[in-house]
Amino acid sequence: MNLSKSLVWFRRDLRTFDHAPLHHALRSSQQVYCVFVYDTDILDELPKDDRRLRFIHASLAQLDTELRRLGGYLIVRHGSARDEVAALAEELGIDAVHAGTDHEPSAIARDLAVAEQLAGRDCAFHTYKDQVIFEKQEVLTLAGGVFSVFTPYKNAWLKRLAAHPETLATYPVDAHAHAFAPPTGAPAALPALEEIGFTSGEPPLPAGMDGAEAMFEAFVTEMADYGRARDFPAEEGTSRLSAHLRFGTTSIRHLVRSARDMVQSGTGGTGASVWLSELIWRDFYAMVLSQNPHVVERSFKPAFDAVTWDTGAEADALFAAWCEGRTGYPLVDAAMLQLNQTGFMHNRLRMVTASFLTKDLGIDWRRGERYFARQLNDYELASNNGGWQWAASTGCDAQPWFRIFNPVTQSTRFDARGEFIRRYLPQLAKLDGKQIHAPWLVKSDVLAERGVVLGRDYPAPVVEHDAARQRTLERFAVVKKVVAETVDAKDDANDD
Repeated sequence: MNLSKSLVWFRRDLRTFDHAPLHHALRSSQQVYCVFVYDTDILDELPKDDRRLRFIHASLAQLDTELRRLGGYLIVRHGSARDEVAALAEELGIDAVHAGTDHEPSAIARDLAVAEQLAGRDCAFHTYKDQVIFEKQEVLTLAGGVFSVFTPYKNAWLKRLAAHPETLATYPVDAHAHAFAPPTGAPAALPALEEIGFTSGEPPLPAGMDGAEAMFEAFVTEMADYGRARDFPAEEGTSRLSAHLRFGTTSIRHLVRSARDMVQSGTGGTGASVWLSELIWRDFYAMVLSQNPHVVERSFKPAFDAVTWDTGAEADALFAAWCEGRTGYPLVDAAMLQLNQTGFMHNRLRMVTASFLTKDLGIDWRRGERYFARQLNDYELASNNGGWQWAASTGCDAQPWFRIFNPVTQSTRFDARGEFIRRYLPQLAKLDGKQIHAPWLVKSDVLAERGVVLGRDYPAPVVEHDAARQRTLERFAVVKKVVAETVDAKDDANDD
């Protein structure tokens, strides 16, 4: 059936190429309109200077330009998406709304509400997989279950891709552009950020489709060394494409196709296979969230909900020190300052800082997860939650709770010369490559010679790592007890 009018609702897919919802709408309709909603249900929770809004705004400007090149245009609304989409569909006489599937619980609830409103207006609502390669239960164990460990999931993921290469087929747009509803009158300017209550300014990284492709092309030239360089925060060894994946200014199919081709041809060296694994991790965490929505509020492993985290004034003070980069552990503090100043944090440092908050400070992983959610340019619920639960040992395929990162060891291994630390803690710049990782171990007169007085120029450690490690082992001992009681209960049930 060729529907007369369709509306493509852009959300986390701000591009005009390899776009499943746009492709299907153009092929099934005589006229296609496009909309993006600055959703107040989301925006009302954000600070007014949120960097991500500047990225989105710049990306929308490029999206509108590209849509106009193809013969269409972008409508931008500001309000609750639950109401705005249905109202626009009625205003334009839309027969079907097309959008990319979103697996976050709040997005699922929103889409159900929109679908219900549309149905009342005799308007269909179609969603399409566009954020991941495999979703929901497309990759299962041999027994038909859902994976909870990454490596077997990755192997099954690769096997399914080999069996179904069409999964990576592109969704062309240009060839069907004749179906776009043309703009009428003079082009309407996109609303300025000030008009919707936010601060304008430069985006935190190159935005839009052009920004994504430029960053990808630059990364490809360094791909072969990715397996090594990705662990060292002082180097530009990562793609930094995560924000572009989050907002869909690039296509996950495009990136996976490219990585796979480089693996098969050998042009990407060992780095291409490592980077492909990172893209698969993203699918894995998206699957975990979709199949286990309880992880948003609780531990993936129920036994770990028995862990008691520190609360009260002292914990709040320690949490503030962690947030503000003044724990006295230079690598942790430099990482947090990088996050606060730029909205980016290197993946190695995400693990180090998350481990420090949960295992050294004894603070609930959910507090750290929420802080990252406010600060990260690339914040994505599934990956952020998965990473935090991995570090806290409460998640699937997580770091064992008795393995605890030593922040000084991590610093000497991955920032041996202190280059990254000096970038964000210039007050420590005169310390040498050995002293800079643990200033409290340096004699006070030597520190003074280098312009550092602990407590004045840089804080003393807020906790002693070895003592904190012992407290963590004691804290997690409850998990063994809960597991044992669960096993005993099952045995009793079997006896009955």
